[in-house]
Amino acid sequence: MVNSEKDRASLLRVKALASRGRLDTVSQQMASHPQYLESFLRTQHYILYMDGPLPLPYRHYIAIMAAARHHCKYLVSLHSAQFLRVGGDPSWLQGLEAAPPRLQQLDHINKVLAHQPWLTARSHIQALLKTGEQCWSLAELVQAVVLLAHCHSLCSFVFGSGSDPDIAATPRVPHGTPPGFCLCDAANGNTTLSPAPGAPAGKTQRRRSLDSSCEVACFREQIQKEEKERKGDRKGVSQTLPHADAEEEEEAMCSADPSRFVKDPEFGYQEFTRREEDHFQDYSWEDHGFSLVNRLYSDIGHLLDERFRNVASLPFPHSPDLKRAIWNYIHCIYGIRYDDYDYGEVNRLMERGMKLYIKAVACYPDSSKTPLCPLSWAPVKASEKVHVNVLVMEARLQAELLYALRAITQYMIA
Repeated sequence: MVNSEKDRASLLRVKALASRGRLDTVSQQMASHPQYLESFLRTQHYILYMDGPLPLPYRHYIAIMAAARHHCKYLVSLHSAQFLRVGGDPSWLQGLEAAPPRLQQLDHINKVLAHQPWLTARSHIQALLKTGEQCWSLAELVQAVVLLAHCHSLCSFVFGSGSDPDIAATPRVPHGTPPGFCLCDAANGNTTLSPAPGAPAGKTQRRRSLDSSCEVACFREQIQKEEKERKGDRKGVSQTLPHADAEEEEEAMCSADPSRFVKDPEFGYQEFTRREEDHFQDYSWEDHGFSLVNRLYSDIGHLLDERFRNVASLPFPHSPDLKRAIWNYIHCIYGIRYDDYDYGEVNRLMERGMKLYIKAVACYPDSSKTPLCPLSWAPVKASEKVHVNVLVMEARLQAELLYALRAITQYMIA
């Protein structure tokens, strides 16, 4: 519902841009929530173009590095074009090895935040801030971390909404060890036991949850199939939109292979053990993360907080309890649990298909992975899908920021 003149103007502006084909693919997907879209675009513009210690080419190159971790050709191509447009050295696009050593040093924290953010440690921060010619300042590192987290989470939205043109899968080694079970299930006694394929009799049976990696991978296959059908439906519509302008042509020319910017492609999401799980009662966005990031990177805390508040206030066709369950489930699969929440609610309120879809989009947003098995499923309704994808993106963004900012805090007080 639009509640003010400002909201009405925002809605009309977004609709006008969308009708003229002036919004990029991601923004068109979000246009059904104009207030949220405006806060998303404002934050993204600030990170990439406004005040901050990092030069503009560095910012877009860091975005390329982040998107490449999930093999997101859409974002890699987009930021490659922007990188050149703001004066970046074309030779850097030959691959990560061609970039300056300072940017290469971000590779480790990039892959950790992208796939296993709970491993982010004070030592990672210390290694980047150590004295020397190639060291980072604290302000530069905070901006880089915000950029990495923003682009990682945006990869989830791009994958969930089918915006990545590289949807035709080419076989690649899947990132990480397939997850065995979800902690939300394990914590509430909802796991089932099944023997490993070909395991000798008498071996200890391993737990396998409803949202196992096999099923999650097949959700990726279904998403890819849906997007191919959607692209066929859009062919006629695209002919009515304006012809590609110079920027779009430049982006098409900059379709760099994401693998050039990845040094350790086998590193990926893995289920963490229960002892690694973090109860974040002592470190929250409201009490700690917001104030720290706002102090070290002026105004970004307010912009991020506006995004989190906007997504929390989006109208949801179901109960607020389900919305909270989705948010807490995403944090749970990233290792964050809250002592004041009953995780039995996750299993009670969320259908199996929705849990599988959310885990695929949050943890495995890589359209180039090889599906592992066939699976029939009932997809999330189209009207709810954008909202769910936005929830996944924002919850994942906050989780990554919490781990990174906590590590920075630990470095500062050591």
